[in-house]
Amino acid sequence: MHCEGKKVYKTFGDCPVCGMDLVEQPSLSKADNDTSQSSEQKIYKALILKMKIAVSFTLPIFIISMGDLIPGNPLTKILDQKSWNLIQFFLSLPVVFYACRMFFVRAYKSIITLNLNMFTLVGIGTGVAFLFSIVALFFPQLFPEEFKTQSGTVHLYFEATVVILTLVLLGQLLEAKAHKQTSSALQKLLNLAPLEAILVINGKDKLVSIDSIKIGDLLRIKPGEKIPVDGKIITGQSSIDESMISGEAIPVDKVEGDKVNAGTINGVKTFLMKAEKIGADTLLSQIIKMVNDASRSRAPIQKLADKVSKYFVPFVILASALTFCLWFIFGPEPVFTYAFVNAIAVLIIACPCALGLATPMSIMVGVGRAAQLGLLIKNAEALELMDKVDILITDKTGTLTEGRPSVEKIFSLQEGEQKNNLLQSIASLNQYSEHPLATAVVKYGKEKNINLITVSDFKSITGQGVIGTVDNKKIILGNQKLMQTEDAIIPESLINKVLAEQKLGKTVSYISVDKTVLGFVVIIDAIKQTSNNSIKELIASGLNIIMMTGDNINTAKFVADKLQINNFKAGCLPQDKLNKIKQLQSQGKIVAMAGDGINDAPALAQANVGIAMGTGTDIAIESANLTLVNGDLKGIIKAKNLSFEVMKNIKQNLFFAFFYNVLGVPIAAGILFPVFGILLSPMIAAIAMSFSSVSVIANSLRLKNLKLLN
Repeated sequence: MHCEGKKVYKTFGDCPVCGMDLVEQPSLSKADNDTSQSSEQKIYKALILKMKIAVSFTLPIFIISMGDLIPGNPLTKILDQKSWNLIQFFLSLPVVFYACRMFFVRAYKSIITLNLNMFTLVGIGTGVAFLFSIVALFFPQLFPEEFKTQSGTVHLYFEATVVILTLVLLGQLLEAKAHKQTSSALQKLLNLAPLEAILVINGKDKLVSIDSIKIGDLLRIKPGEKIPVDGKIITGQSSIDESMISGEAIPVDKVEGDKVNAGTINGVKTFLMKAEKIGADTLLSQIIKMVNDASRSRAPIQKLADKVSKYFVPFVILASALTFCLWFIFGPEPVFTYAFVNAIAVLIIACPCALGLATPMSIMVGVGRAAQLGLLIKNAEALELMDKVDILITDKTGTLTEGRPSVEKIFSLQEGEQKNNLLQSIASLNQYSEHPLATAVVKYGKEKNINLITVSDFKSITGQGVIGTVDNKKIILGNQKLMQTEDAIIPESLINKVLAEQKLGKTVSYISVDKTVLGFVVIIDAIKQTSNNSIKELIASGLNIIMMTGDNINTAKFVADKLQINNFKAGCLPQDKLNKIKQLQSQGKIVAMAGDGINDAPALAQANVGIAMGTGTDIAIESANLTLVNGDLKGIIKAKNLSFEVMKNIKQNLFFAFFYNVLGVPIAAGILFPVFGILLSPMIAAIAMSFSSVSVIANSLRLKNLKLLN
C-alpha cells in the first residue's frame, strides 16, 4: 500500500488522507546530518518490534484454533473449549490494539475521506470478525444452535483476525525496508560533503563548520580532502575525482579559474578556492534534492487489488446491510439474531484473506526466484512495470564498460628485450603515482611479470604526466604538451598513430627515454564482454536504447558504434539524464534507467524502473529498485520475462480471490435457505476461507520453477 496523500508534509504524524506514516525531508545542515536515524529508519525499527509482538501472539492463537479441526480435540483434555476461547481472546489483544492498531486507524481515515483501499477491507473485515468473536464468546446464548459447536460454544474468528493482520503487517514491514534503503542512499549522499572546512582569514587557517561558510570566503583544500562547497580555484592546481558527478573514474585536472564542486575529492596537491555556492545551492545539494523528489513526488502505481477494492468494499457493506434488512423482515424467529448473524457472516466471508495474499505471495515468490537468477528486486513496482518498459536509458562507464581504466596496448619502436625494458621503466615510474591511469600501467606491468625497480627524481605534473630517473635514464610518460616542455622529440609516424587512437576516444601517453620518444601507451575503459550480446537481445525485444554518458564525444561514439547503439549523448550531467527521463515520461513512455554511479542516483530514482549494477556504488544500488548482481545487462531480459509471468500470476490470484467472494457472499447471506433450508456454518466459512488462501499460495509457488531465458 502507498500513501494516498502528498507523501511528504511539514509536520509529523499520520497522513490526513489515508493515515499512513509521514516522513521528514532530508536536511543538509550539519546538525541533522549527524543524526543516527532517519524518519524511515525509525518507522522500520518500530515495525520490526510490532512484527515480533504480532508473531509471538498470533502463533499460539493459530495453534489453539487448529485444534478444532482435529477429531477429539486433544487440547480439550487440558482445558475446556470456553477456557481456550478466553485464552485466544486475551492473546489477540496485543495484536489488535498495539501491533496492528494502525490498520484500523487507516481504515477509519480511508472511510471518512472516501479513499477506500485495502486498509478499508482489512479494517472492516478483521474488526467485524473480532467484535463478532467477542460477542460470541461472552454471549453465546444470542446465537441459534446451528452456529454452535459440539462443546456448545460458537465458532470464533480470533485466529482469522490476527493472522490476516499479521500478514498485512509483514507487507508493510517489507515496504518500510525499501523506503529505509532509499533513505540510506540519501544519507550517504549527505555524507559526501565534509562537515568542516579550512577557512583562510588574513592568511591564517581556521577550521570552521560548513554551515558558517559564506559566499566569497577563501578555503584551503588539502590533498585527499572533500571539497565543501561549489566555487573556483584561486591559487594552485590539482586533479579532482568528480566521479560522483560525471561517473567517470579518471580524475579531472583543474587549474586556476576552474570550477570545483562540493562532494568531489581533491587529489595530491593543495589549492585555494573561492566559495561561490553554498548550502542548498551547491550541485551536491541539487543531486540530493533530485533523488528525494524523484523517489517521492511521482504518483505510485495503484495496485489492481486497491482499484477493485474501491468498488468491492461498498458492495460488501451494502450486501451485509441488505442481508440484515431482508432477514429482519422475512426471517424466522428470533429475527434479529438471524439478521445479525447472517449480516456478520457476509462480512466475515468477504474478509480479504485470499485477496490480501494474492499480490504479496506472487511478489514474494517472484522476488525469491529473481534472487536465484542474480536479480535483486527492491519493490513490487519494479516487477509490475518491467514488462511494460519501452525505453532503456543506459550509462556508459561501469554499465556498458568495465568502469576502470586498463592498458589496451603499448606501442614501441623497439622490439624484444628493449620493449620489455621500456615497460619496466614506465611501470616502475608509475608506482609512485596514485592516478588511476598510473595504477593501470603498474597493473599491466605486473600482469606481464615485470619487476618494479627504484626510481629517483620522481615528479608528477598535474594534467600532463610523470617524470623520473630509471637506471640513470630520464623517463617521461605523458601527453604531447609535456613532451614539448621537456624538449622530447616525437617522430612524425608516432604522432599520426596517436591521433588515430585519440579519435577513437582512447587515452594515449607518450614514452620518452632521454628526450627521445620511443612509443606510447593506450589506455581504455574496456567494453564488458557481455555488453554486445545483451544490447542486441534488448533491441530485439523491442526496447529503444539511449546511451547517456558524462564522457567525451569521441569515447561515447566509439562505444555506441561498437554496440550498435544509434541514439547516444555525451557530456551529460546528472540533471541532463533526469530531465531526459522526465521528458520521455511526459510523453507517456515507460522508462528504465541503468547505471552504476553516484551521478546516476537522481535518474535511477526518477525512472519508472531504476536498474543498478551490482558492481556499482552503494548509493546507485539503493536509489534503484532493481539490481543486476553480476552487472550483466542480460539480466534486464530476465527481469522483463519475470515481470510478465509474475503479473499474470497475480491476476490469476486476484480473479480467484474475487470469484471466491462473489460466490461466497450470496451463500453467506442465506440465498440457499429459502429453497434448501441451508445456512452457511461459520466452521464451513472458515474452511472455505482457508481453501481460497491455500489455492492462492499454491498458484504463487508455481513461480519457483520459472525459466526466464531460452
